[in-house]
Amino acid sequence: MPGHLEQEPLLTVPDVADLLGVIVTRVMDDLNQHRLIAVQVDGVRRIPARFFTDQGEINRFVPGLIALLSDGGYSDEEILDFLFTEDESLPGRPVDALHGHLAREVMRRAQAMAII
Repeated sequence: MPGHLEQEPLLTVPDVADLLGVIVTRVMDDLNQHRLIAVQVDGVRRIPARFFTDQGEINRFVPGLIALLSDGGYSDEEILDFLFTEDESLPGRPVDALHGHLAREVMRRAQAMAII
């Protein structure tokens, strides 16, 4: 598990299904279609809680950011490192900025990173 996620709240697939009000296979579809990414903790797939809004939905920027960076050659671990690493120029972590007025800036940076 990336070091930046050690203190991060992580949800199991059934937890995410409950949060979203969907069946577990729908969450598995989101993972398989790369709309969400998970980390393995003791053999269990866990999804960062920051990928979701307070209203119990997938943050609308998360799937697009994952797609952008993945298409640009970034691994899931590299994507998680980007999202959960402090960035003084934001300020804060990109994953937190996705929940506020800096979301488009994070997307712009991800797009620029994917091109390089």
